[in-house]
Amino acid sequence: MTHILDELQWRGLVAQTTDESALRTALADGPVTAYCGFDPTAPSLHFGNLVQLVVLRHLQRAGHRVICLVGGSTGLIGDPRPTSERVLKTKEQTAEWVARIEDQVRPFLETGGENPAVFVNNLDWTEGLSALDFLRDVGKHFRVNQMVKKDAIAARLNSDEGISYTEFSYQLLQGLDYLELFRQYGCTLQTGGSDQWGNLVAGADLIHRAEGRSVHLLTTPLLTDSSGEKFGKSAGNAIWLSADMTSPYAFYQYWLNVEDASVVTLLKVFTDRGPDEVADLERQVAEEPWKRAAQRVLAEDVTTLVHGAQATAAAQAASEALFGKGDLRALDGPTLRDAAAELPSGAVHPGMSIVDALVAVGLADSRNAARRTVGEGGASVNGVKVSDAEAVLTPADVLDGGVVVLRRGRKNLAAGLVEPA
Repeated sequence: MTHILDELQWRGLVAQTTDESALRTALADGPVTAYCGFDPTAPSLHFGNLVQLVVLRHLQRAGHRVICLVGGSTGLIGDPRPTSERVLKTKEQTAEWVARIEDQVRPFLETGGENPAVFVNNLDWTEGLSALDFLRDVGKHFRVNQMVKKDAIAARLNSDEGISYTEFSYQLLQGLDYLELFRQYGCTLQTGGSDQWGNLVAGADLIHRAEGRSVHLLTTPLLTDSSGEKFGKSAGNAIWLSADMTSPYAFYQYWLNVEDASVVTLLKVFTDRGPDEVADLERQVAEEPWKRAAQRVLAEDVTTLVHGAQATAAAQAASEALFGKGDLRALDGPTLRDAAAELPSGAVHPGMSIVDALVAVGLADSRNAARRTVGEGGASVNGVKVSDAEAVLTPADVLDGGVVVLRRGRKNLAAGLVEPA
């Protein structure tokens, strides 16, 4: 049986640990209680949070107890950034985002059976804590000379803006979380991203000072592409896990378009595929990269994990249909609209000439250029070639969702958007 730490290391999910040998022994002797925290800094979790959810899944499947914490109190403060002070959210907005994220994380973990995941909100043990008690019971265990060495805090102290006492105190609150979970649940392992190492160490140190016990930490590496750019950004926008912020179609396309140099790494991190399957897909990347077999598996597995099999099937059908291998008319309106949102687009309407429609959606620079495209047989509407430069769009050309799919040549696609009457 593979040791869970070996599994996590093979998958590229281990960057740092406090004491690997001691952690390995604890996990083998288990079960260990582990936790990861998620702050509600947005209405949805994102790509980076998915890494942590995957780690919790692996730990739970290996028989360990997992706790998922959503930061109702830490979210009110904000983890210090190296660049500038965060804008504080209202208590009402933070509570709303906490509820959304709690609902979002539950499907990733087993919530029934003999080893259900535990879900907690750190506001439960901080809301009634007085400032005096916090300073006496928690603050006395922290040393300012150590706190200022944390990367983000050091960067802010050396900047013109400086850092507020509010954000400076963040690591005390996160440290308190670990102490509270240690006391309530016997939690002895905290996981997080490598950029959180300083905050994680604060919690382990607090437990050591307050309880005289040593506990464990494990961080995951920052995922970057071959150029060193951070994964999880698409054209400057974060890849969110919420369908109303990144549609299942856009989510699927993101993974489908991953570069060959990174796809094997991401297969190990985000899917349950084992060494033999990953090795075979790696071979296919090397020998038949044009088939994009590894990317298809990655896109299907991760979209199914986050959005479910039905949404994945719809995204796959839309992808195939848009690129000429399926029936556009078989797609449902919401999926078509999601797909259209990822294409160049423009307003069109029944009765508009094909020539004008090509210009409106940006597939031609001028009416003359559009006429040439049609005359040369290079234009199509919903996958059907148009050869008459005088042709117009008809109501029958408008697909569900008010979309008309226009194409110039083989690869240039755009969406004509028809507003409801």
